[in-house]
Amino acid sequence: MREDKKRIDAVWGRRLIWTVYFAGFFVMALVMVFSQPHVDRVSAIPVSPPDEYFRMLIPKFICEHGTLPTGLEEEVRITGCGFSYGLYNVLPYIIQGYVMRLVNLFTDSGLVLLYAGRMVNVAFGMFMAWVVYLLGGRLFKDQRFRILFCFAVMYLPEHLFVHTYINTDSCCMLSTAMILYGLVCAYQDGFHYRNGAWLGGGIILCALSYYNAYGYILSSMILFVGYYIKKDKRLRIDWKPMLKYGIFISVLVLLGTGWWFIRTYIVLDGDILGLRTKEQLALLYALEETSPLNTYQAKGIGVWQMLQENKFFQCLYDSFIAAYGSLGIRGNRWTYLSYKLFFGAGILGWAAAWIFDKELRKIKGRQIFFHLNMMLCAILPLVIMINYAYTMNYQHQGRYILPSLLPIMYYTVGGIERLSAVRIKKFLMPDLLVNAGIIFALFIAVGSAVYMVFFQALPVYLEFGMTY
Repeated sequence: MREDKKRIDAVWGRRLIWTVYFAGFFVMALVMVFSQPHVDRVSAIPVSPPDEYFRMLIPKFICEHGTLPTGLEEEVRITGCGFSYGLYNVLPYIIQGYVMRLVNLFTDSGLVLLYAGRMVNVAFGMFMAWVVYLLGGRLFKDQRFRILFCFAVMYLPEHLFVHTYINTDSCCMLSTAMILYGLVCAYQDGFHYRNGAWLGGGIILCALSYYNAYGYILSSMILFVGYYIKKDKRLRIDWKPMLKYGIFISVLVLLGTGWWFIRTYIVLDGDILGLRTKEQLALLYALEETSPLNTYQAKGIGVWQMLQENKFFQCLYDSFIAAYGSLGIRGNRWTYLSYKLFFGAGILGWAAAWIFDKELRKIKGRQIFFHLNMMLCAILPLVIMINYAYTMNYQHQGRYILPSLLPIMYYTVGGIERLSAVRIKKFLMPDLLVNAGIIFALFIAVGSAVYMVFFQALPVYLEFGMTY
């Protein structure tokens, strides 16, 4: 009877935690949605979301005209930069635009339409929270570390932030979770149509939202082919199931993305990614300081020198953790230090497992292949971001490398899990100490998000006031 009561208490305890996980994220996202200023002028306001004024031009155009912009229209052009966000992949803007068009049947209020567009990204965030919940269950059998992983991903202050204003980052982050979930399920259970649908759906959202996450598409292709490479007496490829599910996923992705790239090819005279057109417009209409002729590359300055300027990596790290508004609202030094401790604990765990515990460092061939691809997903957004900073004068903002978040948190929480299980001369970390460490890590994740939303951002927003 007592054991049954303990089991029931444990179930209700977990339900309470997961209720807090979903409801807490939703409440904080709503607070940000309805409090963040949106300026009705072009001047840079340090408390307004990054470039939201110009991002809003795309769904606003769709709302008003019922069609997609080509990106060449003057009314969607970014003042000073000369090009338009309409040249990029705009699936999230399309969804936001038609939701706004629906809301526009009932009201002409610009503020209500803005809220409607922002709420699309809250929906992306809530869907991602659910996918991360499923993914955590696959990656961590111990419920304690599953809980820590989910909170660490969804409550990272900067990650929560991108689900609260008009952008394509939110949809992109959802796509990375879907791709990884589909791959993890496939590697654990084998490929079938359901896993293929998760993978294909994630690739579609990724391809039509954000170039910085394209490493996930590359990695999913490598992992898919690698899954069917078998080693008996010699290496061979299991062609029949590979072609069966490969064709299914390919057709799904082509149907989901082909229309956009065909349209772009026609509208932009063969410029399927829009990058050449973007540079041409920038040369014509950009101000001198934002011109393609004023990049580090154009001025002959080396990449290493660029990385040494303006505390490049320090600013990148800080804004990866928490930088609201147009980088104008930051946490205190404990916000950034606590995450260094969190990441450091993960690194320590992997190092301790590798040095002291033979069992924990055993990784089989297919697992090695999977881990290499996870690392690829973590590193490529940084490489792409540095390339953009060098060739296009992109600022070193942490939101550009947020696609690395899931692998980073997987290895951090995985390292902490290994630290709790490593045996050093028959000494095993006591459960009490492990639980205390997990609670402290959860406090970092939840506390940082609550602090940034309610104690750093909200007072500034309320003082500034909503403008439209």
